[in-house]
This record gives sequence, C-alpha cells and structure tokens, in this order.
Amino acid sequence: MGNQKAPAYPLVRRAGLNGMLVSFDSSLSEASNRAALAFGSAVEALPLEGVVETMASLASVFVRFDPADLRHEVLEAELQSLLTTRDWLQTPLPAGRRFWRVPTVYGTDLAPQLAEAADAAGMSEAQAIESLGAARVRVLTIGFAPGQPYLGSLGPGWNLPRQTELTPMVPRGALVQAISQFVLFSNPAPTGWRHVGQTGLTLFQPGAEQPFTLRPGDEMQFEPVSKPDFLKHCEDDPLLGGAIASEIAA
Repeated sequence: MGNQKAPAYPLVRRAGLNGMLVSFDSSLSEASNRAALAFGSAVEALPLEGVVETMASLASVFVRFDPADLRHEVLEAELQSLLTTRDWLQTPLPAGRRFWRVPTVYGTDLAPQLAEAADAAGMSEAQAIESLGAARVRVLTIGFAPGQPYLGSLGPGWNLPRQTELTPMVPRGALVQAISQFVLFSNPAPTGWRHVGQTGLTLFQPGAEQPFTLRPGDEMQFEPVSKPDFLKHCEDDPLLGGAIASEIAA
C-alpha cells in the first residue's frame, strides 16, 4: 500500500453506465477549476452525437451520454484526444462569462454571523466588510441545490473551518462563508457555514427558459450596502435585488 502510485492527471474514468469523469486534480485550485471549466466548454462544442450533458465541478468534468447512441470506448477516445490538444491547466477561461455586481448587506439581523466570522479571521467587522465586499470571486461550480453556486477563492485569510453545529435555517439569498469560499443559497436551508451577508438575488426559477441565473465561470462581487438601501433594492427589483450583470470580454 505504501508504494501505491498517485494517479496521473488529467484522469479519465467511467462513471456508471452512462457517464465519464475527467479530473484535472484531486483537489480544488485556481488552475484545476479553470481547466475543468475550459474543458467542459470544449466538450460541449464537439460534434459528437449521444452526449446528453456536461457539468464542470470544482476540478472535474462529468459527461453524461446515451449508451444507445454512443459507446464508452468511443467517448473515452474522444475525451483523451481532446485532452492532448493543449495544456488545460494553462488554458484561459471560456467565453460567455458574466460579471455580477450584487448589492449585499453585511451583518445586522439579516446576516447575524458576520461578527463571529470577522473575529475568527482576526478582523474588525468593518475590515471584514471591506475585505469581503472587495473580493471578486468565480462561480467555481453549481451544486448542492438547484442553481446554488460555490464561489472562490477568498484567499488564506478566510480559510475558516465550518461551524461545529448547524445553523437551523438561512434564507434564500444568504451569503455564507467557510474554507476560503462563499456559498450563495438558492433556497432556505440549514448550513454549517457562517451567514455573513444577505442578498436579494433569485438563483433558481423553475418555470423560466433558463432556470439557473448563474453559470459556472461567472464572476461576482458582493458590494456592501446599508440595510435600508438593500431593502429598497429588493422592493424595486424582487427578482435580482438590484444585481447587475455585464459580459466579461474574452
């Protein structure tokens, strides 16, 4: 067991009867996430009948296919061939991404764990708001709940552990923090991450043509606003809470 070699990345593996998993590392890094996003976009562009969907996770890409139209062996060969076309860890992020500026109230009764998170990070509340509000973070992946993003990285200063106990419930639009990342909640749910900010952004619209508001690779900044200004944004713009998106130039 002690002489067992670590797997060589990128790694292509079968995932059940109708899936393939392409991994660029065993853990999240900026480069492995960028590679997963770029490779997933490239797979979607392949003229390959039988691919049903692709989804990039933190450091991997899952490809689901229809075995009636496409065999494992054929898809695996196509994926291996695509991997050889470039150094994916050096590949730029794909086109079509957006930058979201999201009005966010930090602290107050709407986000009651800011002080706890700031203290754990060795900051005052004002310093924490300045730091978190200035961070431009990437949608690393969508997961856990429909439309819900994992966002990062906030850097080593915010590499805080999860709580030892769950917060029973945070509301839709809650911005929570742990392990150098944000998660933005698409629906009310319990969490072990600290509730540091609150937004009015709707992330999941089941009846819409595009039910997910965000896409992996999008970037976001959670800009601090006062509680009265936040409530006004939500009143004037119930769907997005005043959030504005612009295209990121390729």
